[in-house]
Amino acid sequence: MTFKAAAIQMCSGVDTARNAADMARLVREAAANGATYIQTPEMTGALQRDRKAMRAQLRGEADDVVVSTARSLARELNIYLHVGSTAISIDDPAQEGGKIANRGLLFAPGGRQVLTYDKIHMFDVDLDNGESWRESSAYQAGGEARVAELPIGKFGFAICYDVRFPQLFRAEALAGADILTVPAAFTRQTGEAHWEILLRARAIENGAFLIAAAQGGVHEDGRETFGHSMIVDPWGKVLASAGSAGEEIIYAEIDVAAVKAARQKIPNLKNAREFTLQTVSDGGTSGAAGGVAA
Repeated sequence: MTFKAAAIQMCSGVDTARNAADMARLVREAAANGATYIQTPEMTGALQRDRKAMRAQLRGEADDVVVSTARSLARELNIYLHVGSTAISIDDPAQEGGKIANRGLLFAPGGRQVLTYDKIHMFDVDLDNGESWRESSAYQAGGEARVAELPIGKFGFAICYDVRFPQLFRAEALAGADILTVPAAFTRQTGEAHWEILLRARAIENGAFLIAAAQGGVHEDGRETFGHSMIVDPWGKVLASAGSAGEEIIYAEIDVAAVKAARQKIPNLKNAREFTLQTVSDGGTSGAAGGVAA
């Protein structure tokens, strides 16, 4: 099975309706160029540091403009459209402590919603130069990994910071995922250090394609994201990569047979073994853990 994939790089602002319109324009362009699976970045709907302003725009999934626009596009263009993520209210958005999901959504041709995925790992970090983020202060973490079995292949879902947790991708690969997805809004600082190597590592260690649509550039709320949207093959080769900033669409032909070939050459998914772990000091064994799955 071969299909053409597109990853859309955006520089989302603070206005959800405007971002939804930008998404629609770029998705139409990608579909016109033959893409049948199209992915948008994390926080397609808005990047907004002002929590009060963000909450004022929040809607539940049924009323969200990004969700309704994506559903209509998938129906009209006969494509699989993967909204990398957008902020969705899962409580009353007027409540100060109302819960929000960082939610990805996949729509099938015809507009049917296949699944949602809520980001599992929250970006709570303190970086150099005073850059600090506490995603958990606004968002509720997801608790379930998702794999979508589609006619064009099996897709595993993740969002941004999830890429630093290889056990998520290994679980999806063991469940049969051929294509791993990492829509993101990586900071410039962490992206320069780790973005490409993390994406290639997740592809290589699981013998899977990886598609990562990213935010890129200086945003209206003042943050700067790394860009460099990327599509990687199961051998770790970068098939397509975007620049550092601004809108861009990258494309690659995805031949799912390459996944089987890579996993036959290096069958590490099959070769993994359980093992025990011991911590040893110079005075002898100080502790032991139980069985661990490699």
